[in-house]
Amino acid sequence: MAENFNVRLNEAKYYTPEASCREQSWIGDYNRAYQAFLADPDGFWDSAARELEWFQPWDQVREWEYPHARWFVNAKLNITHNCLDRHAHSQRRNKVALMWRGETEDEERILTYRQLLQEVCRFANGLSRLGVRKGDRVCIYMPVVPEQIVAMLACARIGAIHTVVFGGFGVSALNQRIRGTAAKVVITADFTYRRGKAIPLKNIVEEAVVKAPSVERIVILRRDAEKPVEIHPEMEVDYHDLMNGVGRECPPEPMDAEDPLFILYTSGTTGSPKGIVHACGGYMVGTYYTTKHIFDVKDSDIYWCTADPGWITGHSYGVYGPLLNGATCLITETTPDYPTPATNWDLIEEYGVTIFYTAPTAIRMFMRVGEEWPNRYNLSSLRILGSVGEPLNPEAFEWFYQTIGKGRCPIVDTWWQTETGMQMLTTTIGEPMRPGFVGKPIPGVVADVVDKTGKPVPPGTGGLLVIKEPWPSMMRTIWNDD
Repeated sequence: MAENFNVRLNEAKYYTPEASCREQSWIGDYNRAYQAFLADPDGFWDSAARELEWFQPWDQVREWEYPHARWFVNAKLNITHNCLDRHAHSQRRNKVALMWRGETEDEERILTYRQLLQEVCRFANGLSRLGVRKGDRVCIYMPVVPEQIVAMLACARIGAIHTVVFGGFGVSALNQRIRGTAAKVVITADFTYRRGKAIPLKNIVEEAVVKAPSVERIVILRRDAEKPVEIHPEMEVDYHDLMNGVGRECPPEPMDAEDPLFILYTSGTTGSPKGIVHACGGYMVGTYYTTKHIFDVKDSDIYWCTADPGWITGHSYGVYGPLLNGATCLITETTPDYPTPATNWDLIEEYGVTIFYTAPTAIRMFMRVGEEWPNRYNLSSLRILGSVGEPLNPEAFEWFYQTIGKGRCPIVDTWWQTETGMQMLTTTIGEPMRPGFVGKPIPGVVADVVDKTGKPVPPGTGGLLVIKEPWPSMMRTIWNDD
């Protein structure tokens, strides 16, 4: 490990983006932006928050008494107002919010911001019809389809706390998360599709709720119209039937900035999965700011984060962050190597993707199958590449930069995790890039490297990464385990 660390530390190759990348970016000069944050941390976040709309302003930006922080104290908001209403009632009303592609070319749906707002309001009214109220927990166990995002936003609209479970998990993991949150309603689908096969989800849910007494109703999205699965009316309701006869308007529930927005379970790689709780106000500001300034999202961008919403990357940078910025988002139910290893490159060309955020594991898989696949496609629409989830080794960096970005797209290499809610360390637009280097603390984050006694280590020395000051989107607690 020490040898590998030294190799990365001594990597001498740098790539410098064109000057226009910095000049035209939201973040501008990184050092200037970071020093402005250090000079007035509360003023920095106050300014970022004022770009969004609030029902009631805050009394103070931050209240910090270790180990607890409160952000935007006593402010009132609803994140869906900023994700949807703010755009649907502006010149963006007819702008595309979501473009969805299934595994085949004929599976495509497009929703504008106005249409997405209407769908969210209708489903929110449907949930209210089932008795879901502010503070209730709703489990979402669905494929990556527009209805999954509608369900997330509908929960937030009425103040319910959503907990999204990755659709690849089985009965035990799903049951653990349903019981752990005491979910009142579970939202699922009849099937998800992977590699041309229909994978049943409803059966998994029905087994998972047997020992989950909190569940009162199951909402089922029936995707196979030719062979619709049976609905058991005493507990189950069809997704579309639930929305029949409900209104297209649903006023957003005013939420305190510290009210829970969602619970998301960690993967369990370092122990049993933990239900991380994120709060409405701080999470909104953190994901809005980082999506805008780290990905440099502009109105003309087509944004694709390949992460499933069952993970934090999908929450922060697949759903909330892009929608808060009024972006056009591509979401897919595809597999990158099915039906061919060209699936992603085909989609980038077809939809004109400009910002592409994916994981090093996927990049290394693309490397193994060779350059011939991406070289068949026109990837000139791309302007920013992003990496998340694990270290981007120098070899993968080089391949991503040269083969996919053609030596002209900056790579935003990010470090963060479920507990942080937003990106913490990253390379930034316009700054020199070094393969194997994950970057610096973003403006808004104070980080250091220390030894086991907590003392800062000299530059160029390994140690433990620490975050020294609170940030808005930090986790608030572990559900039922304060």
